[in-house]
Amino acid sequence: MSSNKTTNMTATDGTSTSPIVVDFGKHKAKLVKQLRNGKGALVDQVNQTLDELRTAGTIAASAQTVIVVVRERRRRKNVLSMLKV
Repeated sequence: MSSNKTTNMTATDGTSTSPIVVDFGKHKAKLVKQLRNGKGALVDQVNQTLDELRTAGTIAASAQTVIVVVRERRRRKNVLSMLKV
């Protein structure tokens, strides 16, 4: 899995209302679909990252806006399907 990147860090006391953006990079379409449904490995990874941010004091323990960015990887075209004309 790819490394997590965070931007737009807030004050350690959590008083800032600016959102935190967490970029998880590109993943398979199936994993992104499972994330949208609240299931799968990416949900666990998001929860683990949020816990790490809370313990580090980056975000407050109370509710704060966190934006999770995950992109779908492009599908590889099958070479055999390209030969069929």
